[in-house]
Amino acid sequence: MSIEFSDEQLAIQATAERFAQDELAPLYQARESEQVIDRAMVARMGELGLIGADLPAKFGGLETTCVTAGIVAESISYADPNVCYVQLLNSLAGHVLADHASPELATQLLPALISGEKLVALGLTEPRGGSDAANLELRAVRDGDVYRLSGEKTSISLATQADGIILFARTGGAGAGGVSAFYVDLHHPDINRSSFNDLGSKIVGRGSLRFDDVPVPAAQRLGGEGMGFKQVMQGFDYSRAIIGLQCLAPARASLDETWEYVCEREAFNTPLAQFQGVSFPLAEAESHYEAARLLCYRALELRDLGKPHTSEAAMCKWWAPKLAHEIIEKCLLSHGHAGYSLDLPFQQRMRDIFGFQIGDGTAQIMKMIIARGKAGAAAVQYKR
Repeated sequence: MSIEFSDEQLAIQATAERFAQDELAPLYQARESEQVIDRAMVARMGELGLIGADLPAKFGGLETTCVTAGIVAESISYADPNVCYVQLLNSLAGHVLADHASPELATQLLPALISGEKLVALGLTEPRGGSDAANLELRAVRDGDVYRLSGEKTSISLATQADGIILFARTGGAGAGGVSAFYVDLHHPDINRSSFNDLGSKIVGRGSLRFDDVPVPAAQRLGGEGMGFKQVMQGFDYSRAIIGLQCLAPARASLDETWEYVCEREAFNTPLAQFQGVSFPLAEAESHYEAARLLCYRALELRDLGKPHTSEAAMCKWWAPKLAHEIIEKCLLSHGHAGYSLDLPFQQRMRDIFGFQIGDGTAQIMKMIIARGKAGAAAVQYKR
C-alpha cells in the first residue's frame, strides 16, 4: 500500500486541516483549563462534515471510507488530539448504531451524532478491570418492556459530558455470550456521574457512571441479546487504527516544530541541525513515524476492503501511542531548557497521549492478540 489520497479525500483533508489550524491550534494549551469540550466547536465540526464522515449518507454522513475517517482524525489531532475524541467516539458509536440499532432508534440518534448535537460515550470498563472485557458485572435484567441496569462503569471518556452511552451489560450467563449492548440516555436522574482528576486529556473528562436500577427500553437494545461482546470487539479493530493516527499526529506536529527550531537555533555559530547528536534522533523519529502511520492506514484500508485486520489494528494500538510519546520527548529535549517550560506544547502533548497506552487495550493485551493470530495462522500452515 502507498498512501495516495483521492481528490475527494484531499478536499476533506484540506477542510479538516483549515479548521484545525484556524480554530483549534491557537487555543490548544489554553483549552486545557476549560475541562470540557466546547459544544459550539463540536457543532461547527458537524457543519463541516468532520464527524462520522464514514457513516451512511441517509443519516447525514458523507458515507466515505474508513481511510477518509482516518484522514479527518489525523488532521484534527495535529492541532488537538483531545478534540479528536469526538470523531473517535461518535464514529465508533455511530457504526454500532447503524449496524445494530432498530431503524427507528438509528434514525433518531445518528443524525444528532453526525451533526455534533449529541456526544456518545462507550461503556465497557468496570472497577474490577478493563482488559477482561467478556466478564462484565453490570447487569441488565429484563422486566417487561424494559431492562433494569445495576452496576458501575469506570474510566469512561466523556463520562460527565456525554448525552448517551453505548453500554455493555450482562444479560445472561458467564462469559462473552452473556453480554448485550444498549443505548442509554445519560440524562436519567438515577444515573450518578463522577469525574477523575487526570494527568492529561482534561477537556475530555474521564470518570465513572453508577446505575441503580435504571430502566432502559428494550427497544434500545442493540442487536440480539448476548451479541454485545462481538459487536464491541469488531468496533475496536476500527478504533485502534484511528487511535494510532490520533497519537501520531501530535508527534508529527512536534517534529515539524522541532526541525524548524534546530535549523534556526545556533550553537558555536552553527545551526543545531548540523550536529548529528541533534539531527540523528530526529531522523530516527521520522523513520519510525512514517512506518507507524503507514501501518495505521493499512489497517483502515483492510477494513474498507472487508479483510481481516485485527492483528494490524492491535499493532497500531500498542506501538503508535508508545512511539508518539517517545518522539515528543525527543522533540522536547531538542529544545533544551525552553522545552521544559509549560509555555511550549510538548509537555501537554505527552500527557494527553500517554493515557492511550492504558485505555482501549494495553500493550500487553495487544501483543497477546497479535501473538494468538500469528500462532493460529502458523498452526494451520503446519497442519497442511
